[in-house]
Amino acid sequence: MTDTSNARPADSETRAPRQSRLLRLMRYLPLIAPVLLWAVPCGVLLYTGQHWPLPVTLLGTALFALGLVGMPLAMARGHGRRQQDRAAIVGDTLLGTSWVLFTWSVLLGVLLRLALFVAGVGEGQDRARIVTWAVLGTTSVLLAWGYAEARRVPRVRRLDVRLPRLGAGLDGLRVVLITDTHYGPLDRTRWSARVCETVNTLEADLVCHTGDIADGTAERRRAQAVPLGTVAATRARVYVTGNHEYYSEAQGWVDLMGELGWEPLRNRHLLLERGGDTLVVAGVDDVTAEASGLAGHRAHLAGALNGADPDLPVLLLAHQPKFVDRAAAEGIDLQLSGHTHGGQIWPFHYLVRTDQPALAGLSRHGTRTLLYTSRGTGFWGPPFRVFAPSEIALLVLRSAAAPTSP
Repeated sequence: MTDTSNARPADSETRAPRQSRLLRLMRYLPLIAPVLLWAVPCGVLLYTGQHWPLPVTLLGTALFALGLVGMPLAMARGHGRRQQDRAAIVGDTLLGTSWVLFTWSVLLGVLLRLALFVAGVGEGQDRARIVTWAVLGTTSVLLAWGYAEARRVPRVRRLDVRLPRLGAGLDGLRVVLITDTHYGPLDRTRWSARVCETVNTLEADLVCHTGDIADGTAERRRAQAVPLGTVAATRARVYVTGNHEYYSEAQGWVDLMGELGWEPLRNRHLLLERGGDTLVVAGVDDVTAEASGLAGHRAHLAGALNGADPDLPVLLLAHQPKFVDRAAAEGIDLQLSGHTHGGQIWPFHYLVRTDQPALAGLSRHGTRTLLYTSRGTGFWGPPFRVFAPSEIALLVLRSAAAPTSP
């Protein structure tokens, strides 16, 4: 593999998006969300006709009040200036717990109660108590399952991707995508090593990491990231920054990935050659890079493609799926992205779709461009994955000039 792009990022191609009413309202979520997440379940489980004994009501109310106060305080200490990992673990766990509890309090509080009423099951107090136990049971099961899903080594998701411009010499090229590892407060050094062992069983030609390596600086999360140095590929290991790198001294992560043998594709490209055919492998910084104020960091697609033959197929690494609009305008053949986590905890999926053009999987944009969006390899914040399993993606590139092998 050869490096053909020495261009430095020029003027930013990023355009300030118009803020919708929804996005303006999102500014107030940090103030409104904790109240809703704890007050709604409290009301549904304790004050909608259950008539619990007074000690039960008081104890339950105290627990919800503790969650309401403790969650934002723990998250502030964990993710603010102090960066206390134990506080972050507590705050993140409470956030995930309250989200699942809120969701099912609303759904079962309405739908199950209505179903019980229509079916003529019990009186008002009986129905209210059935709803309470159903919500608590559903929440407990989903949290236990979601925790196991978040902490497990991801399943491998294999997919053939046909690129019409890909030469026959590159047919069958094996591309492995990991992304959003989010090494963080929970020490996942062993998990990281096991992920890398799984990647190494896939016999990849090209291994890609599309950013959000960790929450924290490279110095702080180094032990968890070091196993990435054991990843094997016959051609190259390439990496682009995600938005979370820009919360934690991004250049430190770029330097560490280089030290571990990965090639940071910061608005430049490499050529991958096999069988007389060539694939351009390009990468851009995350779309939030310029706003970070870090010198030289910005998403610059023209710089990434500078010097590349426009007749060659292009595989582009860009952390966020929404970069695909610019990729499609340039006729990119395949963009690889992460960022969405597949929603991570249902029904957060629907909020993600208000910001991104794809949630997970393969999608087409424009006349030529395919986008593969990974659900992510790790998790951010709450150590749960509910109806959004993590993945290691194995994409086998196929040429239109060659038959698909079984």
